[in-house]
Amino acid sequence: MTAIIYWFRNDLRLHDNPAFEKACCLAEQDRCELVPVYCHATEQTTRWAFPRTGPHRRHFVSTAVAGLSEAITSAGSRLIELTGPCAEALPALARSLGAERIVCETIAAPEEEDEVAALRQAGITVDEVWQSTLLEPGTLPFASKDLPDVFTEFRRAVEKAAIRPRRALAGRDRLPPLPTGLMHSRTSKSIPSVTPDPRSAFPCSRPEFHGSESAAIAHLRRYMARQLPHSYKSTRNKLAGIDDSSKFSPWLAVGALSAPQIHAHLVTFEAEHGASESSYWLWFELLWRDYFRLLQRKYGRRLFRASGLKGNASPPHDTSAFERWRCGQTGHALTDAGMRELAATGYISNRMRQIVASYLIHELGCDWRAGAAWFESCLIDFDICSNQGNWLYIAGYGTDPRGGRRFNPDKQAAEHDPDGNYRALWSAP
Repeated sequence: MTAIIYWFRNDLRLHDNPAFEKACCLAEQDRCELVPVYCHATEQTTRWAFPRTGPHRRHFVSTAVAGLSEAITSAGSRLIELTGPCAEALPALARSLGAERIVCETIAAPEEEDEVAALRQAGITVDEVWQSTLLEPGTLPFASKDLPDVFTEFRRAVEKAAIRPRRALAGRDRLPPLPTGLMHSRTSKSIPSVTPDPRSAFPCSRPEFHGSESAAIAHLRRYMARQLPHSYKSTRNKLAGIDDSSKFSPWLAVGALSAPQIHAHLVTFEAEHGASESSYWLWFELLWRDYFRLLQRKYGRRLFRASGLKGNASPPHDTSAFERWRCGQTGHALTDAGMRELAATGYISNRMRQIVASYLIHELGCDWRAGAAWFESCLIDFDICSNQGNWLYIAGYGTDPRGGRRFNPDKQAAEHDPDGNYRALWSAP
């Protein structure tokens, strides 16, 4: 074998990347070359007639890839960037190298699984490594098929069994060089620009909020140094501030930061400054993230059906109402403010996500899948498992025993924007 390809997916980092470490070890064991690769998706339009990847998400992912490319270059190699369907671009590269093996992380979602299946159909050996959760599935007190269908039961079982995360890996500072013929081919793609908006709660146009691993680690360290874990629970439902929530989710989404890395820093923080109910809530939210990933492992494609897990009729849809919601023109001030912020910045708070999702489904009578697709297009922290899980939760098409969550929009405005400052801030696009 002449080379092993490492295919970066949603794990755009060199540190605490068990799948990449496996590829490095295999290359050393087989005495072959290691080729790091990222495959840029071609532009697509959703069934709802808008781009699948909007400008802010495209910008953030591009800065993450650029940061990865710079880190790999500094380590002595180079990131090969391809464009096009992975099922076509990767086999073509493998043939040119005489490579028969690709190593990558496991992503338990239908399209991502189809990509791997297509590579195997093309005759390539694909070694997958599960690494995106805080807790390793094999350490849990139940098999994947027996995952509790209620989050609280999952959390209590994990905490009762005292399950701990895996140790974060240090990573590699030096990598072997690329094969000679690849050194001057397939140059990096330029980073698409976005219009900065000073109102943004995650100003991704600023270098410290770019998607790179170095920016992620710097943010994590700043967050702990400022002792923000002790205020997290009391501020996480606020609507507009940079410090209101941890803002880890964009870097987690592209894999520039891992959940075990966050946990390791949190443990150190609590040892130095004391644990609190608020700092515990960061663990709590990381468990929610794990839970949505484990639901994907358990139910797979069933979570993507129109009726979700319920097997009922497909949800209704009002195209005109959906367009008004998407453009922030429903006439409900808080909902419209949230939708304007999302379109202008690629980010809204978790509370606003719940409010606007509930409004689309329960007030406007629209298909939850259309809302999920719009979030996928816009959100810089889009994560397929969390996005799908949360929309199913609000719609009542997932595992939640209450059959959906309707958020009274006027009550939400009174509780979370009592002075109207958020609505005033986003009264115009």
